[in-house]
Amino acid sequence: MDGLIVVAVGGNSLISDSKHMTVTDQYAAAAETTKHIASLVERGHRVLVTHGNGPQVGFILIRSEMAKSVLHQVPLDSCGADTQGAIGYQICQSLGNHLRSRGDGTQVCAVVTQTVVDKDDPGFRDPSKPIGPFYKEEEAEEHRKTDGWVVREDAGRGWRRVVASPVPLEIVEEDAIRTLLENGVIVVAVGGGGIPVVRTEEGDLKGVEAVIDKDRATCLLAKNLEAEIWIISTAVPKVALHFGKPNQREIDSMTVAEAKRYMAEGHFAPGSMKPKIEGAIDFLESGGRKAIITEPGLIEKAVDGKTGTHIVP
Repeated sequence: MDGLIVVAVGGNSLISDSKHMTVTDQYAAAAETTKHIASLVERGHRVLVTHGNGPQVGFILIRSEMAKSVLHQVPLDSCGADTQGAIGYQICQSLGNHLRSRGDGTQVCAVVTQTVVDKDDPGFRDPSKPIGPFYKEEEAEEHRKTDGWVVREDAGRGWRRVVASPVPLEIVEEDAIRTLLENGVIVVAVGGGGIPVVRTEEGDLKGVEAVIDKDRATCLLAKNLEAEIWIISTAVPKVALHFGKPNQREIDSMTVAEAKRYMAEGHFAPGSMKPKIEGAIDFLESGGRKAIITEPGLIEKAVDGKTGTHIVP
């Protein structure tokens, strides 16, 4: 799609700190981020927004655990659907308000999105993605026996449920997303990587207990839509080598070859910056023009080339 910019918003970026975690706080954070996305729309760019949902799914799981004596527990795929609706609402409303204040009546639409994974993905045999609250060992064991959970000790902090993080293969609503974009609608999609589903032998879709990496799913959709630019908003203004060390050095730009070399040298932490770099490489090797990694508040300046880390083929 000519001029399409994909903006990935992290779920953690909707929570500014431990004292500002309420729904109202998250809406305010979303509104701050969408103010900068509105500027891209104002410049004439076609925009698709994706978002994370890790903390928000965690909140639902904690509520579910606390209420289990009076209410059914919430399956993980439903948690994903719930957060897609809630965060999608926040992004749609705040972005629409920013646009209207600028005299732009462009519609913003959130699509509850399913992502197909392979039922035989290795991740289901060896789940490793921790989710939800910490438990005492006896509580975790009870969940293992009663609910069939896989539980593991987490760095001495307690026990947690772990689930698969399978590779995304297909975005079920991709054609609908494309149609909306082609008709001038700003779309919010693949929240939290999409609701994980598998296809049965009959061809039906069925939700599964898993978490899909947001950046991997965003990359898949961006490639299939032939987006030009992918902006990955995160907690830092630029990618850095030797991160957190006295010799830390920020990177203004790098090629795919340089990114691969830095990754091989161990500069990017797994579960943090590494999947973002891997996604950017995949996007660019599939025809994307540029990937940019920066803070949400610097999106416009980054597109202008004034900040952020720019990764090019």
